[in-house]
Amino acid sequence: MSTNKAICVLSGNNISGVILLEEDLPNKTTIIKIKINGLTPGKHGLHIHQSGDTRNGCESMGPHYNPFGKDHGGLNTKCRHVGDLGNLNANSNGNVDTTIKVKSVKLRGKYSVIGRSIVVHAGEDDLGKGGHADSKTTGHSGARVACGIIGIL
Repeated sequence: MSTNKAICVLSGNNISGVILLEEDLPNKTTIIKIKINGLTPGKHGLHIHQSGDTRNGCESMGPHYNPFGKDHGGLNTKCRHVGDLGNLNANSNGNVDTTIKVKSVKLRGKYSVIGRSIVVHAGEDDLGKGGHADSKTTGHSGARVACGIIGIL
């Protein structure tokens, strides 16, 4: 199997986690393995953001990674930012252990996400369908509670 691998170590106030990304080139898919501890139970928006800038914590990481200028959407919708990864569902202990597969996330080439960031939000992502002023840009998912930079593994 021909792959590239990357890692994102998340941190926030009492939140920690590791996200492993592995590009499966023959199947044109990136497998994203997510393990996070310390979240409040329930749904949390998960996004790849434009920048790997940590000078002002998670706030300086810019908007969602959106190289094609599309509206915000869900993980499996046709119209979405490359960085829209949907929602995580933290269990009653605040933990997440899940895997998602995404065709649009690349670890090589012009649209690589290496050096960008991953952000976990305080609230549920409305997947662009909430009717809020920020639904089509951020999914109305609230504050940034944990983040990390995507690096080569």
